[in-house]
Amino acid sequence: MKQERFVAMHGREWDSLQSWLSALERQPQRTMRQEHALDFPQSYRRLCHQLALARGRGYSREVTDRLQRLVQQGHRVLYRPPAPRWHRVAVFLLAGFPRLVRSQWRCMTAAALLFYLPALITLVLMQLRPEFAHTVFSSAQLAQFEKMYDPGNPHIGRSSGTDLQMFGFYVMNNVSIAFRTFASGLFFGVGAIYVLAANGVLIGGVAGHLNAIGYGGPFWRFVVAHSAFELSALVIAGGAGLQLGLTLLMPGRQRRGPAMVAAGWVGAQLALGAFAMLLVAAFIEAYWSSIAALPNEVKFGSGALLWLLVLGWLWRGGRERSNGA
Repeated sequence: MKQERFVAMHGREWDSLQSWLSALERQPQRTMRQEHALDFPQSYRRLCHQLALARGRGYSREVTDRLQRLVQQGHRVLYRPPAPRWHRVAVFLLAGFPRLVRSQWRCMTAAALLFYLPALITLVLMQLRPEFAHTVFSSAQLAQFEKMYDPGNPHIGRSSGTDLQMFGFYVMNNVSIAFRTFASGLFFGVGAIYVLAANGVLIGGVAGHLNAIGYGGPFWRFVVAHSAFELSALVIAGGAGLQLGLTLLMPGRQRRGPAMVAAGWVGAQLALGAFAMLLVAAFIEAYWSSIAALPNEVKFGSGALLWLLVLGWLWRGGRERSNGA
């Protein structure tokens, strides 16, 4: 076979492989799952065979050198040692998780609306009709909220316990709520809708009632920092539950079984990331939110910074640069 025809037959494949290998060198955190999507081992074996053919047929140095460089690049990728486990976890949390959240943007948007709209409506309603609080909460619950956020309470936001004890409590409480929100999506999504809306009403009700009785200042000072991670994680867990329910209802072109397996894998990763966010939220709530002596500028400034950090991470995390592949 003449060299011109050989290059014409395989040149496009070499270009594609070169692009992918170059992108991988610029972005070494790309996962093996992405490598397998390219069927790289088979492409590498084919490339080695093409190099042997080019040398055996006496093709020009330009062709053999190009193939030799590709083979060397491919060898480094194929036989590189696996990344340490901590590195894979860090890459998932910093890049893979926000990419996954964005890939499910429809469910995430629906979950945000199902949570934040009832919260906002309940909060406003409590300002207009303060007596509505007794419809949502019992007298004992209202008394507990008022005690926790009484401006005279030296332990704003909690009744008792050390920081470490409260950290453990917050982890168990928040993770259990997020897990119920995610798992309830298996009931054709109805459970996730209910849990999201109910939590929105409860949170909006607490905020609205405390605002109405003049305890809004201590409440907002306490929740402003950890709410960025906590509320975002709850919405993400709800979105994961919704995508499970929608897949159960509408599996698309796949059979319901394989479609649910794929949706379950996506949902499990989303839930794992949400649980990691709740660990961060619990740490902030136990060790930072409870510090009452800090001025408002520090409290609200740190809260705004954390909200910008979380939103920026979910929006931009894992995006390839414009000069990437």
